[in-house]
Amino acid sequence: MSRIDSKGGVDGGVTVDVTLSPNAVLPGFAKRPPDATGAGRSSCRGFPRRARAAAAEVWAFASDGAGCRVAFALKAGIAMLLASLLALAGEPFRLFGTNIVWSILTVGIMFEYTVGASFNRGFNRAVGSTVAGVVAIVVIWVSLRCGSVAEPYVIGLSIFLIGAVTSFVKQLPALAPYEHGFRVILFTYCLIVVSAYRVREPIAAALDRLYAIAIGAALALLVNVLVFPAWAGEQLHRELVASFAAVADSLHDCVRCYLTGDETIDDGGLSGGSEPSIEKCRATLNASARIDSLANSARWEPPHGRFRTFSFPWSHYARVGAVLRHCAYEVVAMHGCLRSEIQAPDGVREAFRAEIKDAAEQAADLVRSMGSDVDGMTRSSAERLSLLKGVHGSAYRLQLALALNSQLLVSSGSESEVNETSGLQERSCSRLRESTRRQRLSWPSREADELEEMEAGGGYAAMVRMRALKSTRALSLATFASLLLEFVARLDHLVDTVDDLSKLAKFREESDPM
Repeated sequence: MSRIDSKGGVDGGVTVDVTLSPNAVLPGFAKRPPDATGAGRSSCRGFPRRARAAAAEVWAFASDGAGCRVAFALKAGIAMLLASLLALAGEPFRLFGTNIVWSILTVGIMFEYTVGASFNRGFNRAVGSTVAGVVAIVVIWVSLRCGSVAEPYVIGLSIFLIGAVTSFVKQLPALAPYEHGFRVILFTYCLIVVSAYRVREPIAAALDRLYAIAIGAALALLVNVLVFPAWAGEQLHRELVASFAAVADSLHDCVRCYLTGDETIDDGGLSGGSEPSIEKCRATLNASARIDSLANSARWEPPHGRFRTFSFPWSHYARVGAVLRHCAYEVVAMHGCLRSEIQAPDGVREAFRAEIKDAAEQAADLVRSMGSDVDGMTRSSAERLSLLKGVHGSAYRLQLALALNSQLLVSSGSESEVNETSGLQERSCSRLRESTRRQRLSWPSREADELEEMEAGGGYAAMVRMRALKSTRALSLATFASLLLEFVARLDHLVDTVDDLSKLAKFREESDPM
């Protein structure tokens, strides 16, 4: 028997060269991946590429919205810098002491993306701070009169009552818009009362903090209004106009794709935009919270730009957006019919092509016209009335075509198909009767009889399923046309709402070109 030495030699003149990898004698969980070093190098090499991709995403996000995000970031930095300089400068710090830090806190809380949101937040902050300061001064005065023994108990009881009352009142539906104000009352009162407990002159300290809060609020509002102001009213106006265009383009593209069988709507749409029109329509459908928030913020803004009145009907903008979202819902449902696996035959589509196309084009033109009127703040009553009459006429012709050609939607098939179905039904019935008779008189396998019954009715069942599929395919067009008619019916309400907005906002009346 040969012996292998430590150098790999073997007694007897035979040499065995055994080469083992470092992982050969290790358990599976302890083995190092063979390409760990290479993967690390490739990860290091891929880091610049990922960094460039992340930088590109950040740049795209920053450039979106005409630079408003970058401007907001710069304004927030400027406001915080000015508030911090008050604390760093000698004179303000000598006047207010450490209480000047409250101005920095106020700027951070009040500064919002739009001017209207900042004014709204500032109003809640001002009212909340004033109420909290007045109540705190009264409670501090009462606690001082009660003596040093009862003072902490009075302060503790007041904190409990303020916390309970504000937390209950802010839940009332009528006071929901002022929820931030009640929150400000709670934490401002607690901070003033607790921090003033160890101060020699608590009333003077509370007044200094109120002054610092007022300075911070003034800084936040001035920077937001004077440095690249972002007006909520202007954003609401632009977003509503874009919603009109999105609904009209999506309706036009969806109907054309349905009639032609082309599905390029998922690759950018037929309107030539980089984003599919149906995605813009879905964004309109999901923009309820943003529209309501912008309308609520715009109510607090002073006159600016083309909106030169304090009582501009911003709430009616939100109402127009709500009605437009109902129209967008119908368009999204129509797109669902377009993406369905069951489609109407080409012959059935051709029978209703002209009526569906005319109704969709008339409706899209009316929506675009209303969007153009809102964008230009004009009232083209004559043109809108003409387009509305055209929409009603095209919808009536579509309904008439559906009624006159209803046999195409519930067709029972040709005469040859009917005769073939009748023959299959007679043969199936005769074979089933024979099978039933044999089952009563003999003792064959019941499974065999059931198999014979399935075979006997198989041809007829297949024919019935085929005819049901054809009827379902034809009825899919009726569903699409019904959704289009529902969209047209909603346009009446949309037209009335836009008319009300034009009257309340005093849009300029255009002269009749005729």
